[in-house]
Formats: sequence, C-alpha cells, structure tokens
Amino acid sequence: MGCPQCGHVTAPDDRFCGACGAPLAFRDAESVDHTSVISPGPPTGTGPVSALTSGRLADLPTGSAMMVVHRGPGEGQEYLLDPAVGVMRIGRAQDADIFLDDVTVSRHHAELRHGAEGWSIRDTGSLNGTYVNRVRVDDQQLEGGSEVQVGKFRFIFLVGLEQGS
Repeated sequence: MGCPQCGHVTAPDDRFCGACGAPLAFRDAESVDHTSVISPGPPTGTGPVSALTSGRLADLPTGSAMMVVHRGPGEGQEYLLDPAVGVMRIGRAQDADIFLDDVTVSRHHAELRHGAEGWSIRDTGSLNGTYVNRVRVDDQQLEGGSEVQVGKFRFIFLVGLEQGS
C-alpha cells in the first residue's frame, strides 16, 4: 500500500505515512481509530520512576541531550537533542523534529527548548497533555533521568556530562 500524497510505501497496518505524516485511507470504517483522550494511568511500579542510568552520559557533548523511548511504540529509539537548534518540535506533523506516528500524539504536541538553564519541555496545547515524571506539565525544566510522556511514548531524558565530571 502506498501513501496517497507522496507515494511512500507503507505497511498495511500504518495509520500515517512515515515520510510525510499524511493520514492513510482505511479499507473499512470499522478499523478507523479516532483520536481520544488518554491518561497516564496508575504507576506500574511501587515507587518513583527510576532512571535507566544517572541520566548523564559521557558520550554526549556538554549541553547536548538525548531522548530515548523506553516504553511504547519504537522502544529503544534515540533522538539526539542539539543545543544549537534551540527549539525542537515534537508531534505528528510532517515537519516535527521528533515525528511520533500515533493518534495519541497531537500534530503540534510539545517543544523541547535549550536555554541558559538547560533543557525544558513546553506543551503546545496538545489534547492528551505532556507529562514529566507522571505529572502533567505546561512548561517544565528537565533533569537527567526524567521520564517524559507524549501520548503513548515514554522517554528517558539523558544529558551530556560536563568536562571534568
């Protein structure tokens, strides 16, 4: 099956084109998933979210960061955050810097921003909200090891070590 807008070859169960983000036609209306509100649900563990590491990585340059999907679609996928870019957009739109192909993600869901105090995330009016350590946030400074949830995607936020650390 191919995308009706750009012709990109897609899998039969894809709902959106991986190349351009266009919605794909469905064979019968029964199979269409409609956007709905989800909540993060009860914690699956017995305590606070535990980071995969200390949240700091020696391999990342100072000021750089990485978002790693640790639960949800694309588990293990890594997104390098470059401080020189300044603002990185997360969403289902084809022009998103971090493109997440799922109906639980708004087209323009959130923005990652790099400033003098490091990285922060700002929700940009998404339907399902943006969560940091399972708390819904509008604008939140991120720390190494923080869990960030956008739709069904749960990321661990990792930051580069400073020289001499």
